Amino acid sequence: MRGLAVWEVIGVIDTEGDCVDWTFPAEPGAVRTARAEVREQLRTWHLESLIDLAELLVSELVTNALRHATGPVGLRLIRRRGPHGMLLVEVSDPLPDLPTERAPDPEDESGRGLLLVASSADRWGTRPDDSGKTVWFELAVPG
Repeated sequence: MRGLAVWEVIGVIDTEGDCVDWTFPAEPGAVRTARAEVREQLRTWHLESLIDLAELLVSELVTNALRHATGPVGLRLIRRRGPHGMLLVEVSDPLPDLPTERAPDPEDESGRGLLLVASSADRWGTRPDDSGKTVWFELAVPG
């Protein structure tokens, strides 16, 4: 199996430097590519202190989307500036079913992604939309 190269990202939209969107094909390499895109964008925005956590949480959400949905996965980063700066990260997929947090057994090999997001992000949530659903989280931008 070959890895997904960055140039294979389906679409990228950049709006005024504070929002960037990607759409990835539903292939295993999308997780690696999503992490790389997040890392590069946060460097561009000089938000290096958020890279490790944002990559980890994006990896969890994109993995969940690939595991449960069959269509493309959307990823959006929005940087909110100001005294209470925030990084909003959204992962969308075509499956309308909203994810639910669950308490995995200690022996379970999966099922901790949403717990990780809930415990690591400043806020997180889900919302249905016309084409499926979006799972989002926010991270405070250091002052």
